[in-house]
Amino acid sequence: MGARPRRRRAPAAAATAAAAAAPGPLGALLAAALLAAAAGAQQSATVANPVSGASPDLLPHFQLEPEDVYIVKNKAVSLACRATPATQIYFKCNGEWVHQGDHITQHGTDRGTGLPVMEVRIEVTRQQVEKIFGLEEYWCQCVAWSSSGTTKSQKAFVRIAYLRKNFEQEPTAREVSIEQGIVLPCRPPEGIPPAEVEWLRNEELVDPALDANVYVTPEHSLVLRQARLADTANYTCVAKNIVARRRSASAAITVYVDGAWSEWSKWSVCGAECTHWRSRECSEPAPRNGGQECRGPELDTRNCTSELCSHAAGGAEDVALYVGLVAVAVCLVLLLLVGVLVYCRKKGGLDADVADSSILTAGFQPVSIKPSKADNPGLLTIQPDLSTATMTYQGSLCPRQDGPAKLQLPNGHLLSPLGAGRHTLHHSSPAAEGADFVARLSTQSYFRSLPRGTTNMAYGTFNFLGGRLMIPNTGISLLIPPDAIPRGKIYEVYLTLHKQEEVRLPLAGCQTLLSPIVSCGPPGVLLTRPAILAMGHCVEASAENWSIRLKKQSCEGTWEDVLQLGAEPCTELYYCQLEAQACYVFTEQLGRFALVGESLSMAASKRLKLVLFAPAACPSLEYNIRVYCLSDTQDVLKEVIQLEKQLGGQLIGAPRVLHFKDSYHNLRLSIHDMPSSLWKSKLLASYQEIPFYHIWSGLQPFLHCTFTLERLSPSTCELACKIWVWQVEGDGQSFTVNFNIAKDTRFSDWLVPDSEVGAPALVGPSAFKIPFLIRQKIISSLDPPGTRGADWRTLAQKLNLDSHLSFFASKPSPTAMILNLWEARHFPNGNLSQLAAAVAEVGKQDGALFAVSEAEC
Repeated sequence: MGARPRRRRAPAAAATAAAAAAPGPLGALLAAALLAAAAGAQQSATVANPVSGASPDLLPHFQLEPEDVYIVKNKAVSLACRATPATQIYFKCNGEWVHQGDHITQHGTDRGTGLPVMEVRIEVTRQQVEKIFGLEEYWCQCVAWSSSGTTKSQKAFVRIAYLRKNFEQEPTAREVSIEQGIVLPCRPPEGIPPAEVEWLRNEELVDPALDANVYVTPEHSLVLRQARLADTANYTCVAKNIVARRRSASAAITVYVDGAWSEWSKWSVCGAECTHWRSRECSEPAPRNGGQECRGPELDTRNCTSELCSHAAGGAEDVALYVGLVAVAVCLVLLLLVGVLVYCRKKGGLDADVADSSILTAGFQPVSIKPSKADNPGLLTIQPDLSTATMTYQGSLCPRQDGPAKLQLPNGHLLSPLGAGRHTLHHSSPAAEGADFVARLSTQSYFRSLPRGTTNMAYGTFNFLGGRLMIPNTGISLLIPPDAIPRGKIYEVYLTLHKQEEVRLPLAGCQTLLSPIVSCGPPGVLLTRPAILAMGHCVEASAENWSIRLKKQSCEGTWEDVLQLGAEPCTELYYCQLEAQACYVFTEQLGRFALVGESLSMAASKRLKLVLFAPAACPSLEYNIRVYCLSDTQDVLKEVIQLEKQLGGQLIGAPRVLHFKDSYHNLRLSIHDMPSSLWKSKLLASYQEIPFYHIWSGLQPFLHCTFTLERLSPSTCELACKIWVWQVEGDGQSFTVNFNIAKDTRFSDWLVPDSEVGAPALVGPSAFKIPFLIRQKIISSLDPPGTRGADWRTLAQKLNLDSHLSFFASKPSPTAMILNLWEARHFPNGNLSQLAAAVAEVGKQDGALFAVSEAEC
């Protein structure tokens, strides 16, 4: 047997080397055969190259040839070939010889002919195929040698298998008339090998072989030749190959029946009123599944005469009747004309009064003082279309009377309120001091008014003392720390919660919106310290399941990634503290922000808030229960509550949380255990379904399903049932509904009244829990490195913020960053004593750490 080719030799050189090792004439023949094989064109079928003068019976022929295979995920594939008689077999892939050491060779003997049999295997990895991905297809071929010549096997192609997630076309819900044809299109996701398609009807496989009314087209569309009532169901297109199985959104098909009249009955006997009648019924067929009712009269009457018909005399009595009717009609017309004239006169007088009273309303117009630009170098000229009320700060921050040179603050009471005789912190309402505030700001030539806005906005006028903006009942706030605005500047700052249908946020692949879309501005203002934007989120965060990014909209309108959570920040302008239900964004540039996540595994999950609403009053027999599936953030719940108040709805169960996974499975809802003697459900199928992508994108905030129930008696007021909400192969929740639909209001406490919203804007020290003087003393004491470790690092450790030390250290005042974050997290219900205890622990390491002198004020 000849020697095997060495690694990295050209095919011709390898063939020559193998032949040189063969003895005598056999080596010469083998060399000729190998050179011919190396110079020949590549062919997909088995090709034999006999040596001149050799017997064709001794040419190798393949008992096993390599076949096309697919690589699934990262699993290598094996190619094999077997030939007899063969002295050597080697694989060639994409024109290059496979290294000798990569072959696994087995030798044997054919029992029938006694000729030698040789079998060779190689493995092909995903990395090998990806090296030439996009250039050409990866293929391999066997070349077998014998003393009579060479034979090539067919080419075997190796492809990477995949199946994309999104269907190119999904079936859509339809309502069709009975016996009408239905075509449900389905274009499966792109994949290799191409996906096979099957259809499910209410999660049961549709088999055209068992139902002659159904067939599937070569383009994978499901066709129902003639719709039947039994065809009312949820239809799902399923695509699968060796890699994965994908489900489309379910399409609800409702087959309805329009009503049709029966034949007229026979005419009745002519009665004493000289009429007879006939009737018919809307029953052939009766309307079903929302079909149209019959049009036309159910009863038909006509005049008739017979011996039973009594004829009254006409004459003078008939004339008197007609004259009376005409007189009544004339009187009504006259009354109508008089009414129109009176109304026109009153309307003309009212218009004159309104036009003349405009001077009375002038005092209620917004105050707007617009000085010239030359006199106002510090005025911010960007004016957003937003508004709210503000609170002002006045008073002294330093003692006004003499005292000792040093004021020692004990560690245990470091954050206690300051004495009224030494420090004055006043809050003033806008109504009481509005004129004074406007006068003071106008003398500084900084004031500029903002127009009024909606409840999803807040605005305020701020200076170097800072403040806070809040959108009530949403968990969204903006903290402007002290000294964030340069001294001598006054900014009008706004905070806006956007409706998702108003802002286009492009999402790709597995990305999903995790937070509300919030704007703060005006953009481009100069901040010397980061402001902190707080907003809720609905992600169950874990580094192995999620890649979470903070997105910001640029001036051109495009969304850009400005921060990836958990990674090293690429700029010091942004930072984010992610907690269980809220995130706190440090930003030195105001703008429009959103938190977007991309799932890294099917274990990634979002929190859904499940909320049940029903009418507060039920005058009819029908009763609707609405089940909302919301992103678990306060702002979405607030919008739904406001919507239900407009609809006259009431909460009928405590809200619950469901963990919705990135498993491509839909969300299902069903109702059970309802007393059939009192209620019946109008749901046609056994459950309702919300498609996975509608929920996962997060761009459809008010997804809900409605269960329509019907009381069998108007006196029925007690409703008892169970509502199940679950993700297929995932988490689920069950609601036990048991209440009186006429008077039960025990869940009304969950609805936050509009009066308990708090002030949307707080200015100056009123916006902070920590008194200003003590805040400044803590900062000046803890910013410098402590000799005994008593500095800001220890405080961060006490407050469980030591994972952010690198960010704090990058700022001029790390202690100020820590206190700002504490203020953002704990306002307005934070426990100040816990912070005092943490600071006291730091102070114990250095007894003279917190000495406050009169000169420091």
